[in-house]
Amino acid sequence: MDTANKIKFVFTGCVGAGKTTAIAAISEVDPVSTEAKPSEGGVVRRKKTTTVAMDYGELTLAGGDKLYLYGTPGQRRFDFMCHILTEGALGLIILIDNTHPDPLAELDYFLNLNAAFLQKSAAVIGISHFDEATQPTIDDYYQALEERGDPWPVIHVDARVADDVIILLDTLLATLEYS
Repeated sequence: MDTANKIKFVFTGCVGAGKTTAIAAISEVDPVSTEAKPSEGGVVRRKKTTTVAMDYGELTLAGGDKLYLYGTPGQRRFDFMCHILTEGALGLIILIDNTHPDPLAELDYFLNLNAAFLQKSAAVIGISHFDEATQPTIDDYYQALEERGDPWPVIHVDARVADDVIILLDTLLATLEYS
């Protein structure tokens, strides 16, 4: 009899924050990705391809629990995928690109987009590209969350580094366990 838990987590956030990269960095199966050439001007300047439906990967934890990892598109016109992909999910990883022109507004946007989901579940905020832009600071993110009344942990992350992504997942699991 299989006693391992099957846990669904969703990565969401702005274009270029590293959702696809984070899933690829830790997935033990070949990730499924729906990358396409971008058509929006702002995206074309940032990346050669962008997610248009979802990303998918899997990771087995030491105790045998299986994580199913889904990534949403970052383009606003695909926001409906957030609501589809969070169905049945246990937690949310929100990735924010710190080089974005207004990363705190992006954080606010993705918290609002997922507000109904976050009323019953937990999140962790990952700040990517922190090595390229140290403003806003992690304290600035915590201040923005405090003003909203949101308790989520904030961690700077390099989405290319598996250990960084694992820290996000471990933090989310701990947040779920103690909430």
